[in-house]
Amino acid sequence: MRAVLMTRTGSPDVLQVAEVPAPVLQRNTEVLVRLKAAGVNPIDTKLRQRGTFFSDRMPAILGCDGAGIVEAVGSAVQKFRPGDEVYFCNGGIGGHPGNYAEWAIVDEAFAARKPASISFAEAAAAPLVLITAWEALYDRARLQPGHRALIHAGAGGVGHVAIQLAKLKGASVCTTVSTPAKARFVHSLGADLEILYRDRDFVQATLDWTKGQGVDVTFDTVGGDILGKSFAATQIYGDLVTILEPAPTTPWKVARNRNQRISLELMLTPMLQNLVEAQKAQARILDQCARLIDNGELKIHVQEIFPLAEAANAHRALEAGGIIGKLVLITG
Repeated sequence: MRAVLMTRTGSPDVLQVAEVPAPVLQRNTEVLVRLKAAGVNPIDTKLRQRGTFFSDRMPAILGCDGAGIVEAVGSAVQKFRPGDEVYFCNGGIGGHPGNYAEWAIVDEAFAARKPASISFAEAAAAPLVLITAWEALYDRARLQPGHRALIHAGAGGVGHVAIQLAKLKGASVCTTVSTPAKARFVHSLGADLEILYRDRDFVQATLDWTKGQGVDVTFDTVGGDILGKSFAATQIYGDLVTILEPAPTTPWKVARNRNQRISLELMLTPMLQNLVEAQKAQARILDQCARLIDNGELKIHVQEIFPLAEAANAHRALEAGGIIGKLVLITG
């Protein structure tokens, strides 16, 4: 099969298309998927630059997100049969092969039925960002109806689904964006206040919006000093969740004095730690999101689609910034 191999760390040029043996079923609970598309995520570019979590298993096939058609099933598989359309977040971090390829193997428990109303490209763009936003807002921050939420980078991959999940919960949302075009985009998703952070201090804008109180929940998808700055925009006893490692200069004393609860979200932990029940729970999140998508309550925005052979260009585009929503590779 054709796959994009990462043979060493470095620039996007280290990603090269090659012919490799097609995967075969090893366990009776696995399914063989003919991949149609793979999502491109920031974690992919970071692993390419710094090395995978399993550096002794090179070359690696990146790509956590996949969508395709079940081709064959193990003898104990009950959830799927050949011909079923699935989507999932599995592999791609250096151990189990990822989805920058034409075929993939996934345990049936870790996959979900693809939303019928969207394309394979849209489905492949969805799993990692859906799980991340769902776990961050619903599980970590315990977002409730009537809450006010600040979501950073609302036009990004995680941000654009986070806005929608927050609105579905009955929360009000303000979000930071860099351009008027992105402001229009997040407004179309239901954002109540769009903050052009280059023109206006987001802390003051958030305080003005909440009459000085601060939001109940802040979701940091940016990193750097954003978490620390957000303490002042979050109410006393409020919640903050970040998907990045906090900066060494983070002013923790401010959060402590405001009695705030800080949570860390890394949706890859179940894969990294081989936590089977947690991986099953993430697949159930995808099942629930598929229903929301098919009901027209949740949308996945794909800005650009690249052929498999142009994976390096997809990485360049992602690293250049300015993406609205997601980038996707067509794999088959």
